[in-house]
Amino acid sequence: MPRALPGSNVGGGGFLDYDTGKLGEALRAAKGGGRWQRWRWGPARRFREAVRLRLPLALLRIPPSARLAAPLPPASGNVSHRPGVAAARARNRRAMSEAGGGRGCGSSVPQRAPWSLVAATAAFCLVSATSVWTAGAAPMSREERQKLGNQVLEMFDHAYGNYMEHAYPADELMPLTCRGRVRGQEPSRGDVDDALGKFSLTLIDSLDTLVVLNKTKEFEDAVRKVLRDVNLDNDVVVSVFETNIRVLGGLLGGHSLAIMLKEKGEYMQWYNDELLQMAKQLGYKLLPAFNTTSGLPYPRINLKFGIRKPEARTGTETDTCTACAGTLILEFAALSRFTGATIFEEYARKALDFLWEKRQRSSNLVGVTINIHTGDWVRKDSGVGAGIDSYYEYLLKAYVLLGDDSFLERFNTHYDAIMRYISQPPLLLDVHIHKPMLNARTWMDALLAFFPGLQVLKGDIRPAIETHEMLYQVIKKHNFLPEAFTTDFRVHWAQHPLRPEFAESTYFLYKATGDPYYLEVGKTLIENLNKYARVPCGFAAMKDVRTGSHEDRMDSFFLAEMFKYLYLLFADKEDIIFDIEDYIFTTEAHLLPLWLSTTNQSISKKNTTSEYTELDDSNFDWTCPNTQILFPNDPLYAQSIREPLKNVVDKSCPRGIIRVREESFRSGAKPPLRARDFMATNPEHLEILKKMGVSLIHLKDGRVQLVQHAIQAASSIDAEDGLRFMQEMIELSSQQQKEQQLPPRAVQIVSHPFFGRVVLTAGPAQFGLDLSKHKETRGFVASSKPYNGCSELTNPEAVMGKIALIQRGQCMFAEKARNIQNAGAIGGIVIDDNEGSSSDTAPLFQMAGDGKDTDDIKIPMLFLFSKEGSIILDAIREYEEVEVLLSDKAKDRDPEMENEEQPSSENDSQSAEQITSSSQEVDLVDQESPEESSLNSQPESLSPADMDNAASVSPSEQISNPMENHETTSLDGECTDLDNQLQEQSETEEDSNPNVSWGKKVQPIDSILADWNEDIEAFEMMEKDEL
Repeated sequence: MPRALPGSNVGGGGFLDYDTGKLGEALRAAKGGGRWQRWRWGPARRFREAVRLRLPLALLRIPPSARLAAPLPPASGNVSHRPGVAAARARNRRAMSEAGGGRGCGSSVPQRAPWSLVAATAAFCLVSATSVWTAGAAPMSREERQKLGNQVLEMFDHAYGNYMEHAYPADELMPLTCRGRVRGQEPSRGDVDDALGKFSLTLIDSLDTLVVLNKTKEFEDAVRKVLRDVNLDNDVVVSVFETNIRVLGGLLGGHSLAIMLKEKGEYMQWYNDELLQMAKQLGYKLLPAFNTTSGLPYPRINLKFGIRKPEARTGTETDTCTACAGTLILEFAALSRFTGATIFEEYARKALDFLWEKRQRSSNLVGVTINIHTGDWVRKDSGVGAGIDSYYEYLLKAYVLLGDDSFLERFNTHYDAIMRYISQPPLLLDVHIHKPMLNARTWMDALLAFFPGLQVLKGDIRPAIETHEMLYQVIKKHNFLPEAFTTDFRVHWAQHPLRPEFAESTYFLYKATGDPYYLEVGKTLIENLNKYARVPCGFAAMKDVRTGSHEDRMDSFFLAEMFKYLYLLFADKEDIIFDIEDYIFTTEAHLLPLWLSTTNQSISKKNTTSEYTELDDSNFDWTCPNTQILFPNDPLYAQSIREPLKNVVDKSCPRGIIRVREESFRSGAKPPLRARDFMATNPEHLEILKKMGVSLIHLKDGRVQLVQHAIQAASSIDAEDGLRFMQEMIELSSQQQKEQQLPPRAVQIVSHPFFGRVVLTAGPAQFGLDLSKHKETRGFVASSKPYNGCSELTNPEAVMGKIALIQRGQCMFAEKARNIQNAGAIGGIVIDDNEGSSSDTAPLFQMAGDGKDTDDIKIPMLFLFSKEGSIILDAIREYEEVEVLLSDKAKDRDPEMENEEQPSSENDSQSAEQITSSSQEVDLVDQESPEESSLNSQPESLSPADMDNAASVSPSEQISNPMENHETTSLDGECTDLDNQLQEQSETEEDSNPNVSWGKKVQPIDSILADWNEDIEAFEMMEKDEL
C-alpha cells in the first residue's frame, strides 16, 4: 500500500491554553494585543499554518528560565508567515540569540511541560539549518538541479502520456502490453485489485501532481475528463482504504489546487467546485462501511450497493488492518471542512478513538489487524511497516490540520513505544504487542521507508538519518528496495512495485538538513528508474530486483507520489507556481490546504475514556528545533551519522571502532572479547556480553540471536566494545558464508518398500566428501552409541561400513564426523535434537567446521531436521534394515530392486503405505516461495559448534544481521565481499533444485516407471527455470 508521508507538525487551529511556566504567563499576558502570526510548517519541514498566536513580536524574547523543549525538527530555509515575513524573521532570530545567550533556546527541559505548550514553544525557536549543511557534501549546482528536475518532468510525461494514450479510461496502465487494466477483464491479482473501481484511478490520483509539476493546462484538461468520464456508481467491490487515499484524496487535492488556480485568475475560471461535489458523492458512498458496533469500517464496500446486501458481495469480513481504519481522518475531515457536512469527520474520529482505546496498555503498541466487531487483535505483531504505517502518520498530521491536542498526545505515546521497542537503529523490527521485547520477525518490508520522513516531522533526526542510510545501502545493492529484506539485507520478497516511500523520506531529509548528499540520492533513484524500470509504454514494476525481470504493472501511486517528491527535491521555490507550504501532504501525497484548520470547525469531543500517561523520554531529548542543539556546531553532522552505516551492505569491510586501549591493557585489564574467540557455553564470555549490552536470545527453532542495546552496557567503553564485537560477528559469518555457499543435499531411502520414493531435504557440510563432485554414497544406516557421537563410539561393529545416525548437540559437527569415521562409518547423518523442527518451516543451513583443518574428514556428512530424521528412525523400527542414498540430488529409482523385492505380505504393503504417507514428500524446497522462506532463501551456515545454532545478530546500535555463527572460528583477517556473496546466493537460488513429488502408495512397476519418467522430465524442465 502506498504511503506518502510527512508534511507537517505543529498544532493547528485556534488558541492554545498555557497554564505553567513563565512562557505561559507571557503568552497569557499577550493574548490581548499584537498582530496575528500565521506560523506554518510546510512539506519542506517548516512551520505550517497550524498554530495561530496573537502576541507582540517583542514577546519572542523569551528569558532563559522560560525555555522549553519541543519535539520538532529544525526549520529549513526561509520560514514564511503573514504579514511581515522578512522583518519578523529577523526579529525572531535576534530574540532567540539574545534569549539563549547565543545558543538559541536549546536547553534541556527542567520539568515536563504540557503537550500544547511544548508544541507551541517550537514557534519561538526557529533557526535556519540550510547554510549549515552546504559543507556536508559537495553542493550541487543550480544548473544540475534544473537538469535533474527537467528529467523528472520528462519521465512523468513518459508515464502519464502512455497512460492517457494506451490505458485511459482504465484504472491503470499495463506498460509491458501497452493496454489498460480493467477490473474483471484481466486475471485477478487478489487484494491488489481492490484499489481498482473502474473510475480512471490513475488520472484522479495524478491531478495535483500535474499542478506541482507546473502542467496547469494538462491539469485543466484532466479535470474536464474526470468530470465528463468518471462514474462513481459502479457495481464493483473496492477497498475503503485505497479508495479513500487515492480517489477521495485525489479529488480533494485536485479541488484544492483548482480553487487556488482560479484565485490566481489565469486557469480554471470555469470551475465551480465540481470535483468537491464528486468527492462528497464518494464520501457518502463510503459511509455505510462504518456501520459496525465499534465504528471501525469494513475493509471493502460495493460502490453501487454498499454493504451486506446480497448484490453487494461484501460485508461478511470481520477483520481490517490498523492502517485501513486509521488512515481516514485527513480526507474525511477535509471533506467535512470543505462542505460543512460534519458527519465525515465524526466517523473518522470515532474509528481513531476506538483504535486508541484498544491499544495494548502496557506497551502502548497496536497490532496489525483487528476484529471490526469485537475489537480483539487478530494479528498481535506491531511495527511501522505494512498494516500500521499510515495510522501513526495520520495521528501527527491530524494534529497539524485539525489542532486537536489529543492527536499529538496519542502520537507521542505511540512514538515513545516505537523508539523503546521497535527501533533498533538503523533497523525497525516488528515485535509482539504483549511481549514487546520479543521480535516478531527477522525481516522488514519496504513500506517502513516512510518512517524516516515521519521522524523528520517529529524532530528525531538522528534515527531518521540512520534508517534512511541503511535503506539507501540496500537500494545501492539491488537497484531498488525489495518488498521485504532480512536483517542481514538479503532479499526476502523480491518484488518492487515502484514504491515512492524512500523518495519521500529523501525529500524531507533534504529539506530538514539542506545536505546535498540527499540530492545525490535522488539522482540515483532517477538513474535506476530510467535504467531498469523504463519500458516503451511507461515504467514497469520489478518482478524480481535480483534478476531485473519486470511485471506488467504501473500503479497509480507511482504518478501520484514518486514524481511529485522527486521534482520537489530538485526544484527551487520559484519553480513551483504556488506556495506548497500552505498545504499538508496526505499519505498518497495529495495536498490539503492548511486553512482548513479554522474552517467549518465542528465541536470535537476529546476522548476522555482514558488518561494519557506521562512519558519517560529517556530515549531521546526534547529540544527546540535549533541547529545548535540538533546539529551541534558540526556541518558534517548527518555525514558523521551516515558514515558507520556505509559498510552495512556494500563491498567493503565493516570498519571497527578505532580506539586505543593500550594503557588499560598495560594496567592489567583484559582485552575486549573478540568474536573469533567467543564460546556460547563459556559463562565468562556470557558475562562479558552482558557487560557490553549484548543479549543472547534462544529462538524456538534452536537458533540463537544476539542483540545489542548500547544503553544497557556498563559503560560507554563497553558499549563500543559491544558494537565492535557485533561487527566482527557479522563479518565472520559473512566470510564463512562466502567461503562455501552449498545447495541442499538429498537423503533418499532406497530399500524395500520405499525404493527411492522418499526423498528428504538435507543440509550440507562445509567439510568431508563433497557429494556434488563425487559419486553418491549408498549404505545401510545404524545408530551410533553414544547417540550424540561426541566421544569414541562404543558400537563400532554396528556402524562399520554403514551410514551412522548421530544426534545434534554437545560438541562440534567435525568432532562427530571424526568419531564415526574412526569407527569405520562410510557416512554420517546428523539429526536435529530440536523436536518438531522441519525443513518446511526452518531455513536450511550448512554445517561449519571447527576452525581447524578438516581435511582429515573423508566421509560425507548431511544434516536432517527432526521431522525428516524421524522418518528414517521410524523406518528402522519397522524394517530394521534401511538403506539410504546420500547425494547432491535425488537419483533415479531402481526398478530391478523393486521387481526383486516386492512386498511379500499385505502387512508389508500396508506398512509401506503408512510410512510413505507420513513422509510428506520432503524434497528440495522451493526456495523462492516467500511463505516458505524464513530468514533467507539460501542454506545457512551453522556455527562450528554443533550444539547450536545460527546466531541472528541484531545490534540496535549499529547494524543487525542474522548470522549462522554460535561459536565462531578464527577466520578474521579477511574482508567479506557481500556483493559477491549476494550474487552467489542469487545464482544458487536460480539453480535451486526442483520439487520431486512421489506417490504415497506402492504401485505396479509399469505405473511407477511411467510416473518416474514424468518426474524426470519435470525435473529437467524445472532445472532450466531461472528462478
